[in-house]
Amino acid sequence: MLDKFIALDEDKYCFVYQLINAVGATNVVEAGTSFGVSTIYLALATARTKAATGKTGTVIATEKEPQKVAIAQGYWRECGVTEHIDIRVGDQLETLKQDVPEVDLLLLDIWSALALPTLKTILHKLRHGAVVLADNTISGAEGYKDLLSFLRAPDSGFQKMTLPYTNGFEMSVYLPSGHV
Repeated sequence: MLDKFIALDEDKYCFVYQLINAVGATNVVEAGTSFGVSTIYLALATARTKAATGKTGTVIATEKEPQKVAIAQGYWRECGVTEHIDIRVGDQLETLKQDVPEVDLLLLDIWSALALPTLKTILHKLRHGAVVLADNTISGAEGYKDLLSFLRAPDSGFQKMTLPYTNGFEMSVYLPSGHV
């Protein structure tokens, strides 16, 4: 899949940009960076939020393929967002185990089989009210079966809904009981 240019659809990344600004997200994790196009919008949105609030934060971007990372970094330099991105190269189930701040938003734009393991890897880092987004949950419903079952479980701490975007876009808000 080294030649596949994978990114969110334009309407989805516009939504995510607005959502990041609306909820004041400064720490975002993108699981599945590919060539870094969606990462640009995440970085621009978090930079705007950081400037408005004075908070610190970063976009933690994950990608397994070093060749894709090299191309993504070129795009990020061109757009002037490199300073807002912490790229983690390798198996995200390992790279997300360390040095992850409290997470405001998680974007799961990865192979569906990795979505639930990735969520579980950083679940303990999600802040109360954190947003979890998963792309292609209608067109890839079979592959997302485990993730969607987990999110729908009454004791999961998530309130979720499928947004009306092409191929499905799942939005879940983390509201675990016992936390304010």
